[in-house]
Amino acid sequence: MDRDFTGKVALITGAARGLGRATAARLLERGASVAVNVRDAERAAAVAGELGEGAFAVPGDVADSAVAREIVDRTLDHCGRLDILVNNAALALSTRFERISEEEWRRAMDVNVTAPFLLIRAVLPAMQAVGSGRIINVSSTAGKTVSTLGGAHYTTSKAALLGLTRAAAKELGPYGITVNAICPGLFDTELTRENASPADLAAYARSFPIQRLGHPVEVADLICFLASSQAGYITGASLDINGGDLMV
Repeated sequence: MDRDFTGKVALITGAARGLGRATAARLLERGASVAVNVRDAERAAAVAGELGEGAFAVPGDVADSAVAREIVDRTLDHCGRLDILVNNAALALSTRFERISEEEWRRAMDVNVTAPFLLIRAVLPAMQAVGSGRIINVSSTAGKTVSTLGGAHYTTSKAALLGLTRAAAKELGPYGITVNAICPGLFDTELTRENASPADLAAYARSFPIQRLGHPVEVADLICFLASSQAGYITGASLDINGGDLMV
């Protein structure tokens, strides 16, 4: 595999498992240094250790503005630069509408929308200073339609993340910074299997034109493309990766 990200530094939130971990592993394989964000410090250190050389832990709650800034500062202190931000951390709850508390609603918005805003704002000076940067927000097909498994707060927050992507892309483009979103469908991750039975997942898969769940590495490869030099003229986009479940 080409090591085309050699010398680049990426920060990935929610990197403990699933899409975030697959993306961290792929970027490491391609030569990047990767700041691994997981909320719990012990877990973050363990994940970084498991990923191996080039990975380092930057734990903390990204929905806290002071912590978001600290995570970025620690990445810059460790590597001296920050080229790629992947806003992957998400609170994916399946609570039905009438049972969603105000507290749960606000927490979902904080993690799924406010945290990406805080991190984009925090990485901006470093990217402006070098005149380049890649920001990839992990939204969902829920952002364009309605979530299969998640609640109303998940759908709403993922739609809002697409709006943030477009607004940031318009304002940050003159600095050489691209901002894009990806919209995964159902992927074979721990989170998916925690929220649906094997029988239900098999039934969902049969309904897709490509009759299977997605593999996390497929999202990782799409993120790597958007983070690469080949994607320099793509910004403000929301790229679907869902096996044909949603066609617009």
